[in-house]
Amino acid sequence: MCAELSRRLVPDTLWELTAPLLPRFPARPQGGGTAPLAERAVFTAVVYVLASGCSWRLLPDAFAVSPATAHRRFTAWSSAGLWAALDRAAAAGTVPGSEADWVAAIVGAARLRCRAAE
Repeated sequence: MCAELSRRLVPDTLWELTAPLLPRFPARPQGGGTAPLAERAVFTAVVYVLASGCSWRLLPDAFAVSPATAHRRFTAWSSAGLWAALDRAAAAGTVPGSEADWVAAIVGAARLRCRAAE
């Protein structure tokens, strides 16, 4: 179920558009900590929260991303201008029709979350 839902939330064309826009997180020199998560998995978890409107702490365990990680990345991506960059890319016609609507919905939900946090 989770794999199918993940592909519906973040289709390959959306991921191909998004992946180069994501800021890179530097490796921590002290080592330790948890294993790095796949960026697509984290992005999918963030899209789920944005699309469903649920709180970060209600992110289902099936995504294998902690609510804290999803929220931290959302905040970092918002500060880096990811949502505006996705909006520009969709407006430029680089996203197929129905997926352009989905990108617009995600961007709109992200902007609402950003405003709510201010």
